[in-house]
Amino acid sequence: MQETQQQYVSIEEYQRLQQDYLLLKHQFEQLKRMIFGTKSERFVPDSLPGQLSLDLNIEQAAPAPVQTEKISYDRKKHRPIQITPHGRLPIDASLPRRRFEIEPQEDTSGMKRIGEEITEELDYRPGSFWVNQYVRPKYAVPQQDLDPSTEEQPGVVIAPLPSRPIEKGIPSAGLLAYILLSKTADHLPLYRIGKMFERQGVSIPAATMIDWFKATCNLVKPLYEAQKRLVLGADYLQMDESPIKVLESETKGKTHRGYMWVCRAPVQNLVFFSYNSGRTAEAPTELLKNFHGTLQTDGYSVYEMFERRAEITLAACLAHARRKFTEAQSNDKARADAVLTKIQALYEVERSAKEKRLNAPERLALRQELSRPIFDELGEYLKKELLEVLPKTPIGQAIAYSLNRWKKLEQFLFDGRVEIDTNLLENKIRPLALGRKNYLFAGNDEAAQRLAIAYSLMASCKINDINPHTWLRDVLFRLPDMPVNQVEQLLPHNWKPLEVYPEWFAIEDDG
Repeated sequence: MQETQQQYVSIEEYQRLQQDYLLLKHQFEQLKRMIFGTKSERFVPDSLPGQLSLDLNIEQAAPAPVQTEKISYDRKKHRPIQITPHGRLPIDASLPRRRFEIEPQEDTSGMKRIGEEITEELDYRPGSFWVNQYVRPKYAVPQQDLDPSTEEQPGVVIAPLPSRPIEKGIPSAGLLAYILLSKTADHLPLYRIGKMFERQGVSIPAATMIDWFKATCNLVKPLYEAQKRLVLGADYLQMDESPIKVLESETKGKTHRGYMWVCRAPVQNLVFFSYNSGRTAEAPTELLKNFHGTLQTDGYSVYEMFERRAEITLAACLAHARRKFTEAQSNDKARADAVLTKIQALYEVERSAKEKRLNAPERLALRQELSRPIFDELGEYLKKELLEVLPKTPIGQAIAYSLNRWKKLEQFLFDGRVEIDTNLLENKIRPLALGRKNYLFAGNDEAAQRLAIAYSLMASCKINDINPHTWLRDVLFRLPDMPVNQVEQLLPHNWKPLEVYPEWFAIEDDG
């Protein structure tokens, strides 16, 4: 009989294969969680009473084959849009009109009214359209009142037209505010906003709304620049980046991946978005070229370059470290749960400080009393367990990730202003992620930067609990006549409505 030859592997080879197996198993578990599992990272210890565990081994059924059919139909040909001679869209005559007479500042007693100028503006409040009619009577100056020694004298007196967001355009501040808010805060593509308007009897082509959106962003750009100066002038910043698809002009129908770089100044309660076509170090280097202070980021390697600048102190995000241990629970539940329990205790201290509304010095004192012992104990535990685990396993990588950033994770214990994580900043990026699912991409780099302008201002309204439509409608009304050196008064954290508005503007309260 022929003897069977047995093959043996070395201990080193066995350990390597075991690590590869555990890594593949971990990746498979993470993939299942991404597809079927919850996205929450909240840690619930097994020892809590009333927690039930169900082990349901349900296999996913294979999807049924997709059946297709060809459908053809005839549709009514649309009539071409009638354009008035001066290029503006006609305003539906059936819409209600609100008439406002604007008299000249000159004394018109003794003058004869010879006519009037009527300028129409399409206005909107959520749920209703109407037309503002600005009626400006014209007066003829009597011949005897003219001074023969003066060559240039007006024979006709008429009041000037109030400043409007778009010169000679038909949209009011309220309508422009609604369109910008619908796109950037409600994440609606402009063509879908147009469909909503059509159901209310008003047809506005998507191309027209694109022009209006551009004009609105250009008008509020001084506000954006002022907010940028304030944010980047702070001495404590949080920074993150998020991708956005941008349509490439060179290749029809193709997109490239650009990035929104987001800075949040927690003390000033301001957020700033800046678009860049890449994720390289060029964007943060340019943005933070004059920055001095504490910079808090996630684990992206580009930010490590700021360690070489003595005027910048890097702080890390504990939520990102926690996420590594949450993912490692399927690999080594005992160690992962032990770490997550200690991290949960640190968050309990932060929650207590928030509920008590402690200021920065008071929060720092509480952290030193309660958080410092927990944090030091956690560090000792991680150092000890690092020697007991395989480095390529998920738990080994989670421990190494935290220990490599330990000094940065510790910064919240030295400064009461520094947050324990960057979750609030990531929440400000979330509207961008929702927008990507709806309007899919920006038309070009300039369009992406316009989105950055709008997102910056809308996010700051949200942080400061300000109704963005009320704020933006007021800002678009006041900006055309506002000196550039005073625009900071209109930023969300400084903004106060006027005590008295003209009758034609303060028609209704936005609520």
